[in-house]
This record gives sequence, C-alpha cells and structure tokens, in this order.
Amino acid sequence: MIRAEFYQSQNQFRGFRVSGHAGFAESGQDIVCAAVTSACMLAANIITDGFRISAEAGAEDNVMFCIADKPDERVGAVVDMLMQQLDMIKKDYPGTIKISISEV
Repeated sequence: MIRAEFYQSQNQFRGFRVSGHAGFAESGQDIVCAAVTSACMLAANIITDGFRISAEAGAEDNVMFCIADKPDERVGAVVDMLMQQLDMIKKDYPGTIKISISEV
C-alpha cells in the first residue's frame, strides 16, 4: 500500500512524504504507482523549480518527499491539489493508497 502523509502547520500544507507500493500490479507495471509518482514529482518540481521555494525534497527507493522550509500559500495550494489527486486515485483503486495529515 502507498502511504501518503501530508504535513501542515498553521492550517496550511507545507509538504508531503509518499512511500510504499500500491500492489495493484507487479513493480514496473503498476499504473497506480506510476500515477502517484508522476503527480508527486510534478508537485515537488512546481514547488522547488517553478516557484523557487526553499524546500527539502528528494526521491529514494519507494519514497518521495518535499517539505517547504516555511509555510507559503503557493505550497499549500500545490500540496492540497496533490492530496486531492491522490484521493481521486484512491477512490478509483481502493486499497492502494492511505492518506494521512500530520501537524509539523
């Protein structure tokens, strides 16, 4: 299962950490993993390269993350849209994604 944790402070999203494997199909053939990876990479690139906001970001084995150094409305909007996108995927492919929100 993919675990998507969204971080917020002062009622505004600051970032996310996504890990795991959807288990919908074999590795390399899993359309849920591909969709989640694409959405997360786009969100991180918009925040760091598009808006040039200072953030810790990275991708390792089955883990992607992007956490802004401080709250920013633009980051909040991008992360909120990412969460909505993952929620739509979760509804279309039940049992593949777990979403949580943590205060930082």
